[in-house]
Amino acid sequence: MYAAMNPISAYQRVGVETGVETANPHKLILMLFEGAQEALSKAKMHMHHNEIAEKGAMLSKAIMIIDHGLKASLDINAGGDMALKLQALYDYMTNRLLIANIQNDPEIIHEVCSLLNELYDAWKTIGDSEVASGK
Repeated sequence: MYAAMNPISAYQRVGVETGVETANPHKLILMLFEGAQEALSKAKMHMHHNEIAEKGAMLSKAIMIIDHGLKASLDINAGGDMALKLQALYDYMTNRLLIANIQNDPEIIHEVCSLLNELYDAWKTIGDSEVASGK
């Protein structure tokens, strides 16, 4: 038997899958940043409502995106020192999120959100400048 699916959820899933299929590598990285930010936003909401399991699931999702998405996409050989610094920053973020989960601390989540937002803005600017220059 088929499970009942929320039409909005189904639409969002199709939208994300279609976006991933048609995105260039630069856009995929932006989507990872967006996914991590969304998970962290939901984690803060669950933390505020004392929904421990849901908070943990959202923090785990953000950690997976950072560790297995953003960090895994780094090319240390091509990126050199910058890639190594980003790798260390991603490790720092995942460690901070583990502490946020244990201590139930929304300020740590806010700290990681701020770091991700700075990286997102920089990554978006790089993409915008490539489009403007015709690359």
